Amino acid sequence: MQEWSRQPHESNHLASPVPGISMTYNFINLAWADFEDLARDLLGAEFGMRFESFGPGPDGGMDGRHAKGLSKTVLQAKHYEGSPASALTAAMKRERGSIERLAPSRYLLATSRSLSPKNKAQLATILGPLLHAQDDIFSAEDINGLLRKFPEVEKAHIKLWLSSAAVLERVTRAAAHAFTAMNNAEIAAKVRVYAPNASFKAARDTLEGQHVLIISGPPGVGKTTLAEMLSYAYAGEDWELVPIRSLVDGFEAIVDAKKQIFYFDDFLGTIALDRNALASKDSDLARFMKRIRHSPNARFILTTRAYIFEEARRVSEHLADERLNISKYILDIGVYTRRIRARILYNHLLVADTPAAHIRALVGSGKIAKIVDHANYNPRVIEWMTDGVHLASIQPEGYADAFLAALANPSQLWDTAFRTHIPEKCRHLLFAIFFGSQYGEEIADLRVAYQALHPHLCAHFGHAHDAKDFEESLRILEGSFIKIESGTVSFVNPSVRDYLAAYLNDIVMLREFALPSRQGKWARLVWEHGVSLSAEKAELANFASAFHCVASALLHIPTWKKSTRYPHSFSAADLSNCDRIELLLKWWEASELGDFADLALALARNPVDGFSSHRDGRDLVELIQNLRCFYDGFPYLDDLLTALEQGVISILQSGMELDDLEIIARCVTDATYEFSGDVIAVAKAAILREFDENERATSETDSEYTLADRVKTLENLAAIGGVSQAMLTSAVKTVNNRIAAIVDETETAEEPTFTGTAMATADKFDDQQLADLFLPLLNLPAKHPPTD
Repeated sequence: MQEWSRQPHESNHLASPVPGISMTYNFINLAWADFEDLARDLLGAEFGMRFESFGPGPDGGMDGRHAKGLSKTVLQAKHYEGSPASALTAAMKRERGSIERLAPSRYLLATSRSLSPKNKAQLATILGPLLHAQDDIFSAEDINGLLRKFPEVEKAHIKLWLSSAAVLERVTRAAAHAFTAMNNAEIAAKVRVYAPNASFKAARDTLEGQHVLIISGPPGVGKTTLAEMLSYAYAGEDWELVPIRSLVDGFEAIVDAKKQIFYFDDFLGTIALDRNALASKDSDLARFMKRIRHSPNARFILTTRAYIFEEARRVSEHLADERLNISKYILDIGVYTRRIRARILYNHLLVADTPAAHIRALVGSGKIAKIVDHANYNPRVIEWMTDGVHLASIQPEGYADAFLAALANPSQLWDTAFRTHIPEKCRHLLFAIFFGSQYGEEIADLRVAYQALHPHLCAHFGHAHDAKDFEESLRILEGSFIKIESGTVSFVNPSVRDYLAAYLNDIVMLREFALPSRQGKWARLVWEHGVSLSAEKAELANFASAFHCVASALLHIPTWKKSTRYPHSFSAADLSNCDRIELLLKWWEASELGDFADLALALARNPVDGFSSHRDGRDLVELIQNLRCFYDGFPYLDDLLTALEQGVISILQSGMELDDLEIIARCVTDATYEFSGDVIAVAKAAILREFDENERATSETDSEYTLADRVKTLENLAAIGGVSQAMLTSAVKTVNNRIAAIVDETETAEEPTFTGTAMATADKFDDQQLADLFLPLLNLPAKHPPTD
């Protein structure tokens, strides 16, 4: 029977620091089941045989078997890294009888422990005639030798490879580019809890085939985990990891000469999606996907919930375009076999801060099979129910039943903790985070929202409040409901936001959130959430009127602020001017209050910080078109259109990106009845100016793909702006000369060597094997479980 034995150790990993040199492992990050899998694959490759897998059952002595005719080879794996040699020899003495009863033709022993010749001799003496030779005992050194001999096995065992010191160091360096820098220990912890399965190889192969991969699936199924493991694996082979929060980030970061893996988590959002929300994303997404596909060294991973993605495909002409050939990998619970489900639970119990008493009670309850086989099995529920912080109110003897109750009703996971375990001030902080960015709020911005909302709600419901409530709430909630990383506060996982979305389903209550609004972005999110709850005209009119105070503030709230990440740069501080005007128009439409109309016109005439080509350009043109089509009853329609057209003129005169110019110019010139002659004239002048500056812009570009794309855009602009054929020919020649002059040192990235493992053709995992998997957990120390 496989036993778990752990002793204090000095180092978590041993690995060669020199890139390209085979690594040496001490296997500390592998659970015993992981080590068994590795031993079967390595010794199977060494001896050219396939070993059947078995759990550490009561017969003991057989973790793998190869039978052919009357010949039977038995393999036993002993994960004793960090234990003294005496612990291993004692275990083998106890199991000698069980092994003899198996009567193998050949017996193989693999251990993760380092062995000296003397250690092997002692083991050979214990095993006696069962052992053909001492060579059939494979120590940690021998296992590492086989890994060097069979590198394909190493790269198939992605958890082993990712946990090596050298790879972890490369991943950590790559993660320094992330919005929330992660350290070695945090990444190692994610790798330890990961249960390798066939989805990794399938997703990896799709990504390599198309360079773009959308991982879609229901909430909590493990989309982000799969995307992170893929990203880490690429980073482990020296690809630059570029997590992005917007497609603008992606366009700015892509460099054809670099090996880059782009990662956009939950790119379509978490709660709701409508045509307006998608309009600003889908065309850019299509362009960025094409950009990635034309780059020899770029890969792009996106995650989204399945129902949101399908709705996006339904309403978006770009995402629905079959020519885009979106590579989608649907991750659903069906990909997890019974064995993998059990491994996910096992790894979480082993790695998380689950109290040892709870683990022993769970294993002893006999209800693990019910958990693993539950119809609502979901990795997110497993994560929640193995986190020690969340088990404080559950006694060990009631743990198994509480686990099953959580699976039966996942929506209640947060309810008890939210309603009874935290004070009012903390609930108010969670509300403030909910109506912030889905990627988290900077502490300074969150403080502004909280200090407006919290006193108002306390006064309305008769609660006391204190000046230190914000700091106290952060302290209480951190680690349970929220995480704080690099000055950004976000929910500990998306299910908190899901819970609050259902909790905040009362438009009357939301009116109390609207009244103290101090930020445009907050107000818009509150408004959109309320609109999703009600279509009753009088109710919406009353709701809209609650935004009167923040509506006035929209004329003064800055649109830009100093970036906290880059001292010499600026980032968006609040809604763009165009978004503010559109929001004011929605409030006017719902309430018919003249103040909203007045403010919309005032803001159009005097935009805060001026209209921005980057943030307002395309949206401004679309807003003008919508005004002419849908706002006939607006009291100042002509004046508003004149002010907005002046905004378009100022943007066109200030300069913009070439593809933005093409889109705006096409809209302006194609719809001559919607735009004045002045706007059309300025658009054509901007096109001519772009041709005049073509030589300078071309000389500053080093990407062949970008230059080739520039040729197409210039041809389109020439047709839009009436540019002469001679001017177009000259411009195209300049670009083509630049392409010819570029010394192409960019090599196409080779396919990564990591693979992951495919699904076995037959994956038998009966109740006895399931029970055996968890038996080692009964021997955990009283206070803290092992870390792997």
